[in-house]
Amino acid sequence: MIESLQSFTTSLPPMLQWLGVLLVAAIPFVESYFGAVLGVVSGMNPVVAIAAAVVGNILSLLIFVIAAHRVRVKVSAGKAPKEMTPRRAKLRAAFDKFGVAGVSLIGPTILPSQITSVAMISFGASKNAVILWQVISIIIWGTAFGVLATMGISLAR
Repeated sequence: MIESLQSFTTSLPPMLQWLGVLLVAAIPFVESYFGAVLGVVSGMNPVVAIAAAVVGNILSLLIFVIAAHRVRVKVSAGKAPKEMTPRRAKLRAAFDKFGVAGVSLIGPTILPSQITSVAMISFGASKNAVILWQVISIIIWGTAFGVLATMGISLAR
């Protein structure tokens, strides 16, 4: 999958490769961290690759969070909550322990930001707090992986 995404990005004209990275980073499980690596490995300027990956991931996240918030408001009006699955219970325990900031910052090690943000919204977290902390997390993870990819390429030369 990574090879096909890299082929997609490198097949674009050099002036549009940032758009390819932006689109790829919007995919859950690819996100800003793999998007940034993909851009750097494809030969893009690391700053452009990281910025495009971060923007793509944030745009995708915003769509998921706003949709989840709207659905939660409509569905939860006057209804009792459903019983949780074991995976959802584990995520809820992490949410209760670490809060929005903690889950946002460590969440990408377990699940994509889109999924963790939707889960936090479903637990009743503030939409604005989720967006704020997820954006911070996306920037940190994308920058860290982009810098590591750049350093790795520098060492390989």
